[in-house]
Amino acid sequence: MKILSLPAFGFAIFTCFATNSFAADSTLTYSPDHNIKLVFYNTAPVRYSIQYKQFTILQPSYIDLELLDGKKLSSDVAIAKRTSAYINETIESPVPEKRKLIPNEYNEFTIHFKQPYILQFRVYNDGVAYRLLTSFKDSVVIKNEVAKFNFILNEEVLLPRIDKRQDADRYHTSFEGLYENMRIDSLAKDLITYSPILVTTRNGLKIGITESDLDNYPGMFLSGHAPAGLTGVFAPYPLEEKMTEGEFPQLIVTKRADYIARIKGTRSLPWRVLIIAANDKELPANDLVYRLAPPSRVEDISWIQPGTGTDEWIIGVNLFNVPFKAGVNTATYLYYIDFAKQFGLDRIMMDAGWSNYKDLFDINKEINMDTIAAYAKRKQIKLSMWTLCSTLDRQLDSALTQFNKWGVDFIMTDFMDRDDQKMVQFYHRIAAACANKKIMVMYHGAFPPKGFNRTWPHAITREGVLGSEFNIWSDKVTPEHDVTLPFTRMLSGPMDYEPGILNNATKTQFRSIEKQVMTQGTRCHQLAMFVVYESPIQIFSGNPSQAMLEPAFMQLLGSIPTVWDETIILDAKVGDYIITARRKNADWYIAGMTDWSPRTFKLPLSFLKGTFLATSCVDGINAANYPSDYQLSQKQLTASDSLEINMAPGGGFLIRLEKQP
Repeated sequence: MKILSLPAFGFAIFTCFATNSFAADSTLTYSPDHNIKLVFYNTAPVRYSIQYKQFTILQPSYIDLELLDGKKLSSDVAIAKRTSAYINETIESPVPEKRKLIPNEYNEFTIHFKQPYILQFRVYNDGVAYRLLTSFKDSVVIKNEVAKFNFILNEEVLLPRIDKRQDADRYHTSFEGLYENMRIDSLAKDLITYSPILVTTRNGLKIGITESDLDNYPGMFLSGHAPAGLTGVFAPYPLEEKMTEGEFPQLIVTKRADYIARIKGTRSLPWRVLIIAANDKELPANDLVYRLAPPSRVEDISWIQPGTGTDEWIIGVNLFNVPFKAGVNTATYLYYIDFAKQFGLDRIMMDAGWSNYKDLFDINKEINMDTIAAYAKRKQIKLSMWTLCSTLDRQLDSALTQFNKWGVDFIMTDFMDRDDQKMVQFYHRIAAACANKKIMVMYHGAFPPKGFNRTWPHAITREGVLGSEFNIWSDKVTPEHDVTLPFTRMLSGPMDYEPGILNNATKTQFRSIEKQVMTQGTRCHQLAMFVVYESPIQIFSGNPSQAMLEPAFMQLLGSIPTVWDETIILDAKVGDYIITARRKNADWYIAGMTDWSPRTFKLPLSFLKGTFLATSCVDGINAANYPSDYQLSQKQLTASDSLEINMAPGGGFLIRLEKQP
């Protein structure tokens, strides 16, 4: 890491006086490229604003911390000192979702208050982040944190709507909302949403709001405030819980405290993050949240093995053309192992039903785990297991030991549906225990990663997204939704969407039918997700019996990497389309998706070096009416070539470019 001294390298910080256009006594900090200007106001209350190329994108916005005993940062904002630094380093990602080497350049400005508080800003070329740090001698109880974001009237925000549960308070959610576009000044006060959200300014700039380094602290929800602002909202600490009844029992909070967290006296709070993009295509490749997170707590990462697996739950194990009765049984899982081996997949998931949800050692009588584990080992296919979070927590040590004996290297745990301080502690406790046993973990019914994946690189992917499973019971998963996620949810980290459903439909053909699950949009739209969506473990959720009939298609799908050395967004527009190029070693994969509008693109290949064998899978000539129609072809390409791509309504494409000697 290089820490460079002032005034070199274009960093400017100075105190402004009443003669300037800002408030008297303000401090300016610029991004390294000088496009972003942060204004910190030295007088009470604690406020800051942000400009991009002289355009105000965030009006003076408030920061505060209130303790349960009534003390506040804002009660005395006398400043003891200010410090600053320019940082230019490279982060090497052990599990690279976007790129192996991550440039991390920023100007840092730190305010040390006479009270035991520190406020730290980092100004990057692609965003601004701040966090509070405390330095009390003893532990403290935080009543509330104030995080306000004041925008300008008539600006728009793309946010996920939370549907209130009937059996729990508003802080219970699976974080699987459908994104809706609204005017900021129209948000109801009682509406809350979760991050990431995306604000569009009057001049077309995009601002993603989220957080990073969420540890032993509640996650940040957001609500509206007049005249055109967003306010952080934090779930109060849970005092009492009860276990629900039903198929998937879970703990819900029945009584909450009048505070949000109990913390050590000296610690840092989560980063509040504003990702700033001049145009839409800058968003999907942004990794600011990752850069802000603490480095890995796992010393030996050699056992972390990204790849592609299967899951049987979405299709209801509805196999055909097989000589056995399909179901949650030994014969079915042996078939899945053979399927994975045939098409180059790395593992299979044994989803809900392999054991009693309430007891991981009460194994389904139709399953012989020793037989499955031995067969998987012989075929060199890994096993992954689903768990209910409350059961895993109760049986944690013994369950992980048993998973090790079976050769399980990856587990899912499900139905947390909260991000209050107590539940955030659960995430870290499970991650630490899994790291000790060298088992990767994925959280479902979960808040987005928010940098967790850098701190715990074996926490390799996360749900917190409205994905494939919703096709079972709703029509929410549209192509427009699919091409919104890279600009919103994906800003926070990898997501387990579980693409690859092979029964594809037009808008009018689509029906939500259990065990006959279909998707809106084309087959190539589904295939493109394996490149466009970031997840170091991708889950193929289609029907293997159907896939067996299309071996060339499956060989292509099975060849797609899940971690990348380089990512370039070639073209993109929020909610309309995206074209992503990713490199693994010397090979490139280019994939695109569109909404219900058919589109034609001419893609220059100037970034290529050498000759490549291109394997293309594009929407077939009849894909507009029969969305499962696709065309596979091969030809050689160089940097001097270009590709013309036609995407059908709800369409997509995938091109694999293999470097030739």
